[in-house]
Amino acid sequence: MTSIDDFKKFAKDALDTITDVSVEAYKLAEEKAKIVKKWTKLKTEIALDKSHIRRLKAEMGQIYYDNCKDDPSQSLKQHCEDVTAALDRITAKQKELEDIKNKNDLTDEDLEEYETILDEDDASDE
Repeated sequence: MTSIDDFKKFAKDALDTITDVSVEAYKLAEEKAKIVKKWTKLKTEIALDKSHIRRLKAEMGQIYYDNCKDDPSQSLKQHCEDVTAALDRITAKQKELEDIKNKNDLTDEDLEEYETILDEDDASDE
């Protein structure tokens, strides 16, 4: 039969072991949390930098087009021509819209109501 002292020693040893394991588990969890925090911070910073680069490239493209559309470098000539053609199509379509508006005596309020319906249709396509 084991004595009470043996049981107390067993219980104390078990509690010490549980405490040691808990402390180690806490330290590991804390270290993992630090790693995940650093990982997340870096991933977020990378995403922000990529977004910034996309905006800068778009601005650079706009500046290049505005400054060089009449005499672009050979490597960008086709792109400039495509942009110009798309802008011309937009201008023609906007003129056509204005003609429709004028011929049918449409008000801005009529068109705003119709555009709201179109916007809702576009949102449902996404």
